[in-house]
Amino acid sequence: MARSIAKGLFYILFLVVLTTSTALLTLSYSLRDAEIVNVAGSLRMQSYRLAYDLTTDSSQLNQHIELFDQSLHSSAMKSLHGFLVPVDIQQQYVFIDQRWIQLKQLLVSPDRDRYLGQVQSLVKEIDHFVYALQEFSEAKLKLLAWVGGICLGLILLITISIVRFVRKKVVKPLAQLVEASQQIKHKNFSIELEMNNETELDVLAASYKNMANELENLYQGLESAVDKKTHQLQQANESLQILYDCSEALSSSRLSISDFQTILDSFDRVPGMVGSQLWIDEKGGGHTKLEAGGNSSTIWNSYPLEINGMHLGQLRWQHQTPDAEKVLMENIGRIFARALFFEHSQKQTEQLILMEERATIARELHDSLAQSLSYLKIQTTLLRRNLDQDFCQQRFVLSTEIVQEVDVVLSQAYTQLRELLSTFRLNIKEADFGEALNEMLVPLEAQSDALLVIDNQLLSIELDAQQQVHLLQFIREAVLNAIKHAQCDEIIVYCGVENGQITVSINDDGVGFDPTQPKPNHYGLSIMQERASRLSAQCEFNSQIGSGCEVKLSMNLESKGNENVSV
Repeated sequence: MARSIAKGLFYILFLVVLTTSTALLTLSYSLRDAEIVNVAGSLRMQSYRLAYDLTTDSSQLNQHIELFDQSLHSSAMKSLHGFLVPVDIQQQYVFIDQRWIQLKQLLVSPDRDRYLGQVQSLVKEIDHFVYALQEFSEAKLKLLAWVGGICLGLILLITISIVRFVRKKVVKPLAQLVEASQQIKHKNFSIELEMNNETELDVLAASYKNMANELENLYQGLESAVDKKTHQLQQANESLQILYDCSEALSSSRLSISDFQTILDSFDRVPGMVGSQLWIDEKGGGHTKLEAGGNSSTIWNSYPLEINGMHLGQLRWQHQTPDAEKVLMENIGRIFARALFFEHSQKQTEQLILMEERATIARELHDSLAQSLSYLKIQTTLLRRNLDQDFCQQRFVLSTEIVQEVDVVLSQAYTQLRELLSTFRLNIKEADFGEALNEMLVPLEAQSDALLVIDNQLLSIELDAQQQVHLLQFIREAVLNAIKHAQCDEIIVYCGVENGQITVSINDDGVGFDPTQPKPNHYGLSIMQERASRLSAQCEFNSQIGSGCEVKLSMNLESKGNENVSV
């Protein structure tokens, strides 16, 4: 396109130069046309003046002859010999010059009157010569006019062609590019441009269209990236909200199964989450399994709940994309592990505080009441030995009966105190109920030949520290009663949870007893009843003579017992 415009401008410049050169050349050769015509016209006058001089016999005849000769051979007239002067004019000039030479010789001869007869033909020749000069001058002006007109016409035609070319090849494509720019400004990248691949603007339009396509792809890619990032930010915000909710829900001082179940149920807010499971393990065996959702055809991902080398359970989940939300679930798993660990540590701390309190009470009883009872028992024995034999028989019998009664009461008080001291000195080191149960019952198995079977399905998380201590004391009391009085071969201890209710049973295959008949000097049943009441639980004694015994405790999970009662 630029080459075509440059070519048109070159043609215009060429025509301008041609017109100007022609005009200048024509003017340069026409500068002396007036002088030549004037000099040629003066020759007619001088011819008549010579005829007049001859008629009047003027003394200026020779002078006028010289003037005629000078005019005929002047520089203006000699310029007629140029190559641009037509041949006929040159011939006429030569003919007039030759005729003058003849007439000049005639004028200086004695027969000069013959000049008068030839002057008319000379003038006629000069008239033809002047007319030829005039036509030549007019021809040059006409040539200049034609050349100028043709060049101006060509310039106009070329200018119109250039304007039309510019309008078609420049203005219109530029207008299309401006319109395309407006469309791109309004995010419409589907532009249509007429392209013939003939001009630079066509190439620019093609590049512009390619740029628009690339911008469309880039814009769509950016929109997709922004949508993706927005979705990711929303997911991240939802994940942070879930993490915050989990952290807040698990930051309470007392955690229960319902707290963990609520968190599992909240996972349905995670996009693509199918199901989740939480396994809470106990050291003593057994585990709690909580579920929310689930699909058997989806792969399970898992994260072990471990902290400080302690294995607490496992978090499992199903997601439509295997690796999606892995970081979120692992962070939630860490929160679960930390909550379980803190719950375990808190419960262990509470148990240690309880054990320390009980040990303190045991020391106080041992150092005060136990010492006094021991001293009284010794003194009673000495009193019985040193009764005066001189007393009468009746008073002796009465004193002996009183001493014996005091001795029995002291023995009973001392026995009950020793049982209380044993109870208070029970040491529970583990916060896990299963571990504490095993640690408590295994030493008791060595006190009997009976087989002790422990079946524990009860988890620590379902109990607080007070409930756990009371249950352990209840089980210990029941097992000790079976060891001491049942004469059994097998003792089975079962702890479990069914339908939101904790069930603890101690069964033996011993001699049994009649629960309706009170037994003197035996306080185990009353102690177990008292502990059951502190747990807000129901205690049953199912036994018949010769058919063994079952001690059963039932307690709702919501029940917390009387935590303010000293144990």
